[in-house]
Amino acid sequence: MQIQLKRVYEPPADTDGTRILVDRLWPRGLKKADADITEWMKEIAPSADLRKWFDHDPGRWAGFQSRYRAELDAQRPLLDRLQQIARHGRLTLLFAARDTEHNNAVVLRDVLSG
Repeated sequence: MQIQLKRVYEPPADTDGTRILVDRLWPRGLKKADADITEWMKEIAPSADLRKWFDHDPGRWAGFQSRYRAELDAQRPLLDRLQQIARHGRLTLLFAARDTEHNNAVVLRDVLSG
């Protein structure tokens, strides 16, 4: 499986393959016409309550991962679809967070690869 992560604000590259935005909210300051995404899969993003609780606090990272993985258990059809895309080519999970190590796309990639 070929899964990579990328901030949605970075310019697209020929090596991105299928570009899926995995945030619940549209990225601030980005026009939809400029995003160059294949699909916006907001349903697979963390719930609003979990996102607010985490608030990108690295001290809550372990708890966030555990809670988000539990939420992903209910999203099996979407996970299967993403795995299928990754099996047939490169999948780029796009996210807006500034923190590239502590965000939902990191957890999602690990779940898909696991």
